[in-house]
Amino acid sequence: MTTSHTNTLAEIREVNLSYLLLAQRLLHEDRVSAMYRLGLSAQVAQVLSSLTLAQAVKVASSSHLLCRFRFDDHTILSSLADKDKSAALTQAHAAILLADAPVTQIG
Repeated sequence: MTTSHTNTLAEIREVNLSYLLLAQRLLHEDRVSAMYRLGLSAQVAQVLSSLTLAQAVKVASSSHLLCRFRFDDHTILSSLADKDKSAALTQAHAAILLADAPVTQIG
């Protein structure tokens, strides 16, 4: 393995762990809001919130990113990137578009 490849894998693991820990914190603070913000089903939210630190580290060690962009829709991404709109209006528009999108499940 090249140094570049090794560094990329280490960075993926770091992003994964950060994402898992953030997801757990959000789920513990406000489960419904976290599920909406992260696009999680109730089943996935339950699994994530019940992971121990050791389990989170093990899951994070995957060579695949655990999080993904929810902005597969051009309209949502364009709305968020629109420089002509105020930040509050941009976030409100994106929230409306995301609220209409179905929650996808992992697995």
